[in-house]
Amino acid sequence: MRIVACIKQVPDTTQVQIDPVTNTLVREGIPFIVNPYDTHAIEESLRLKDRYGFRVTAISMGPPNAEATLRKALALGVDEAILLSDRVFGGADTLATSNVLAEAIRRLNEEDEVGLVICGKQTIDGDTAQVGPGIATRLDYCQLTLVDRIERLDMDKRRITVRRKLEGRHEIAEAPLPVVLTVVREINRPRYPTVPMRLASLEGTVTTWNNQVLKLDEQAIGLKGSPTWVSRIFSPERDKGEIIGDGVNDPAGTASLLIDRLLAKDLLAL
Repeated sequence: MRIVACIKQVPDTTQVQIDPVTNTLVREGIPFIVNPYDTHAIEESLRLKDRYGFRVTAISMGPPNAEATLRKALALGVDEAILLSDRVFGGADTLATSNVLAEAIRRLNEEDEVGLVICGKQTIDGDTAQVGPGIATRLDYCQLTLVDRIERLDMDKRRITVRRKLEGRHEIAEAPLPVVLTVVREINRPRYPTVPMRLASLEGTVTTWNNQVLKLDEQAIGLKGSPTWVSRIFSPERDKGEIIGDGVNDPAGTASLLIDRLLAKDLLAL
């Protein structure tokens, strides 16, 4: 049985810059990283591999340079890495992205049964948390989101029990395989690659599938298959902070100045 870990290459958000003319991300010179939530998806896949002997396949949709992201997954111990890359995939929203990923998983399932698909909760560049559920919907798999612990995996009964992290509480949920899990950071602590594995990953194979392989309708993928799009992206304008008074030597006077300032801005009611 196979586990598929879905990962994404994202820009390092501490260094993102916006082109003021085109309102698009400036990609030149910007370092890219593995989406942090997806590192936990890889780790959980590898833990299940260590325990049950699953084959782990990492897949990612992106431009050719996303191969570096998949090599990091190979260095951690995944068995196979597949890059979904084609110009017709470009400009995809979450619906079109999940169409491509779901078709790739469907084809992998024809080679070796896919029991679990594990995704990070969300990506740090989009924050939609929609792709994992979208994959589950298109494959007609059960979905368990916000998973922070796998409680039990019964291979004989083909059922999985997990704990979900909800607002202010936890929930225990059970589902039959195959299933799509989206995981949160609390589920594990990702391992570091060993030096031999890191070196081996440089020689490892990253297979590229384009749309000639997937044979998807171009009206259902990429920009053409995206019912939503970004009309504008920009950095929010922030007012510069202001230091008032001397909180060390005159805390009472500083507090009075602060109250006066808040009252003047109608931010405080007496």
